[in-house]
Amino acid sequence: MEERELKLKKIDDFRWEIPRDFQPGMRVPGLIFASEDFIGHIRKDKTFRQVANVACLPGIVRCSMAMPDIHWGYGFPIGGVAAFDPAAGGVISPGGVGYDINCGVRLVRTGLEEADLRGKVAGLIDALFRKVPCGVGSHGIIRLSRGEERKVLERGSGWAVRAGYGRDEDIEFTEEGGCLDGADPDSVSPRACERGLKQVGTLGSGNHFLEIQVVEEVLDSRAASVFGLAVGQVTVMIHCGSRGFGHQVCDDFLRKMGEAATKYGISLPDRQLACAPADSPEGRDYFGAMACAANYAWANRQVIMHWVREAFEEYLGASPRELGMDLVYDVAHNMAKFETHLVDGREVRLCVHRKGATRAFPPGHPEVPSRYGEVGQPVIIPGDMGRNSYLLAGTEQAMRETWGSTCHGAGRMMSRTAARRAMKGRHIEKELLQKRGIVVKARSWATLSEEAPMAYKDVNDVVEVVQRAGISRKVVKLRPLGVIKG
Repeated sequence: MEERELKLKKIDDFRWEIPRDFQPGMRVPGLIFASEDFIGHIRKDKTFRQVANVACLPGIVRCSMAMPDIHWGYGFPIGGVAAFDPAAGGVISPGGVGYDINCGVRLVRTGLEEADLRGKVAGLIDALFRKVPCGVGSHGIIRLSRGEERKVLERGSGWAVRAGYGRDEDIEFTEEGGCLDGADPDSVSPRACERGLKQVGTLGSGNHFLEIQVVEEVLDSRAASVFGLAVGQVTVMIHCGSRGFGHQVCDDFLRKMGEAATKYGISLPDRQLACAPADSPEGRDYFGAMACAANYAWANRQVIMHWVREAFEEYLGASPRELGMDLVYDVAHNMAKFETHLVDGREVRLCVHRKGATRAFPPGHPEVPSRYGEVGQPVIIPGDMGRNSYLLAGTEQAMRETWGSTCHGAGRMMSRTAARRAMKGRHIEKELLQKRGIVVKARSWATLSEEAPMAYKDVNDVVEVVQRAGISRKVVKLRPLGVIKG
């Protein structure tokens, strides 16, 4: 076991290779983006073994990758990226997407300065807490009929905007226009549909959050100007996903994909990597259901943003238009998508899995909003509730090397159980207010203890790795003023 660990090969200061001979069955090498310090932790928690396991799956192209925020996940590591060629038997795997399908982040800019909120942050957080339902099993005020839910699954953000929860331009600044093609509600179980009827417009729990921030530093003035951001400006970040609907979709298909793997003679190094050929009936069914969950998540974040605009209006006495509350961008973290990439000089249709990883398309890419075309796709990287978050931009290097992908956040250093144990007897919200001036509100102490800053890697270090590796570039650094946790 120790001998295998020593085979991790350093390529440069921020790239580490797991050779193909690391374990039997590897079809391609593994590639981990990390600093020397992060590699020490990765060695310790054995997450690199999951990177190697993914490298054994049929049809994988080039390598199995992991970002610097890598930590242990179900099947694939969180922070994992892998692309599969359907024409070569390439697979699609629920474990490569995760339970929280299209967990993602939305960044809203405002015309407010930090000084405008002096003495008002606590009151504004209270207003948001009342407006946006959060916590385990939380239900919103929207009650969907079965027919209306089907529209959500097919149309995503477009459903929300047409229902009055936003503006047309919000769709322009959402990845995929807030709607992933190929959604098939008939592939979704009745149980998943039941769980989705009451949760549109809810934040959920765990690492999901709603945060009022301020631009602390501009690191790329040209890109920041294009994104409409400047030092001292107030922003709002929303982090959540597809709630119980997406969780149920994943749960339903893990069993089905286990049976499919046996049917198609796929040998798995870990049963959590259950999969099927992407172009098989089972693969198409999973993609259709996953796309429904992705669209549910986009509708969910769109509605939450509407509630946020309303809370600001009610508390500050000015309309969202007057407050300059515009969407910068919305990015997805947990997704499998069919994309065209260059492989050995030719264009190939690939099924790209990003689990705890963010799309980072470069300047000029046709899927980047035209307003951002000259600087590249916005990449939103949240930190923990006590430290910074970042807005980055995609690069050509990412397109060449990582299928246009980068990290998605800070990445856990401690399990939730270990964090609760370490935080026992401490008052996290008081500490953050007294030491860092951050107002925190949550449904439970357990959530705060699990999400304490010390449970995470320092996002500043994570972002430094992807910047130095060239797979995304820093644009602005954000600092939290107030945070809501479920």
